[in-house]
Amino acid sequence: EVPSTIFLEGASAFWTFLAIAVFGFVFLAASAVFGDIFDHADFGHDIGHDAGGHGGPSILSSRVVSGFVTAFGGFGAIGIRLGYGVGLSTAMGFGGGFVFAALVYLFTWYLFSQQASSLVEVKDLKGATAEVSVAIPPQGIGQVRCTMGGSVIEKIARSTDGGGIAANTMVKIEEVVGETLIVRRAE
Repeated sequence: EVPSTIFLEGASAFWTFLAIAVFGFVFLAASAVFGDIFDHADFGHDIGHDAGGHGGPSILSSRVVSGFVTAFGGFGAIGIRLGYGVGLSTAMGFGGGFVFAALVYLFTWYLFSQQASSLVEVKDLKGATAEVSVAIPPQGIGQVRCTMGGSVIEKIARSTDGGGIAANTMVKIEEVVGETLIVRRAE
């Protein structure tokens, strides 16, 4: 005869795992509908890098963590229902949680990598063609306008040979020095 306390322990563990799974799923659904709930607290930081490449999914994003919690609770409940002990069911929960968290992370990374960006960095301008919008006087500084990636960028510029370049002249960007573009007449 099986003592009734074993059933109660199993039932209690089952409902605990199931409650964890439901909590994780509700949180996952909320973050899917409303966006990442706690991702405004960005703990990552790089010094000396421009904005490009930042903002990708994190392994600690709310979607990944809630995917882990959902799978942990679900696999733990399955383990209890199959008659395994709390320890083995917890191990099953951790294993399933890590697998599902990895799948959620890979899926969100794939979606993020498919996004287009209109961010144009100054270093990307080298080799591009631009139009002089404010004449460049001899030994002086003018302004050029360049369209890149659907964005119009206006930067100060000077000529490579120190000569003047009239407004509305097409130029090629030879070099980028700080925020100043070094240009020559386009052939």
